[in-house]
Order: sequence, then structure tokens, then C-alpha cells
Amino acid sequence: MTGADVGSEAAGDHVVLLDDAGTPTGTAPRATVHTRDTPLHLGFSCYLSRPDGGVLLTRRALTKRTWPGVWTNSFCGHPRWGESLTQAVRRHGRHELGLDVTTDGVPALPAFRYRAVDAGGVVENELCPVLLASVDRDPEPNPDEVMDWRWVRPDELGPLVDLAPWAVSPWMVAQVPELRAAGRL
Repeated sequence: MTGADVGSEAAGDHVVLLDDAGTPTGTAPRATVHTRDTPLHLGFSCYLSRPDGGVLLTRRALTKRTWPGVWTNSFCGHPRWGESLTQAVRRHGRHELGLDVTTDGVPALPAFRYRAVDAGGVVENELCPVLLASVDRDPEPNPDEVMDWRWVRPDELGPLVDLAPWAVSPWMVAQVPELRAAGRL
């Protein structure tokens, strides 16, 4: 499917497929794209902070298809065809955490890309801009997405990924050092 042929798929739950240069080439149903041979697609990661500086970590629900039960950044998602990163962040923030999220839409790590294989063999293969956003209250998580959550100090994130990388998502293991190096955490 090409961008010109997105049609009714654009209204459904899908991912935006990308070529190696990061250019959108079409869409695929989200439910079918994550396999042992996952194509490159667009995602995003978001780190939420509150006014006192705390950063929200969430623990993925045990029913998640990939990396169930691991701790990760505040939330992640997939923008839909024609949807801005800001719109996708707002949509996923409400769906996963019951929060109205404020972001300027400018990624802290615009070109972050990763490929990881979970214990069941499912591959994640994303161009995954990392955004920072703020909230002023605690989450009310969707239990299908999040089983636990905790506010942490930014200076706790580096030691966490250094000491227990198996306990957190592989994208967070890669993102935290880059965010620290960029002075964003």
C-alpha cells in the first residue's frame, strides 16, 4: 500500500511503514506487523515529567505481546498515517495513562532507531523519535497497557539501565544514555 492508497486503513489501527531512509511507504495493520520479520515502521517513545522533576516509568502489562512485565519509559506508540507526533502522543497518553499530555512536538532524539528481539522471537524495528512531555497529576493507567507505575528522579535512570538492563525495555536501555548525553535527562 502506498501513501496515495492508504484509504480505509488510515482510519484503523495501523503502523506507518518506512523505507531505509525513513520515508513513509504505506501502512500495515498493527496487529499483524510485529512478527519475526517486522518491517521498519514509525513509532515514538515519550518520557513524562511532573513539576517537581520526577520522571514516570511504567511497567508493561503482562498481556502485552512483546516485553510483557518489563519497566519502560512513560509510554510508546505508533503515529497513524497523517497524524503528527504531537497528536499521537496526546492520543496514546489518554489511552494508556488517562492523562492529557503537553508536548511541544519537537523530539529530544529525532532520529532514534532500534531493532530488538524479545524472548518469544518477535522483532521490534522502529524509527522511534523520543519526546519529552509534562503532566501535572498521577496517571490512571489502562490495565491492558500498564500494570504498575512509579515516579523516579532523572538521576536514577542511568543506574537502573546500567545495573538491570534485563528489567527494562531494550529501547529504554538505548535511549537513556543518549538522552543523558544530550543533556535532556
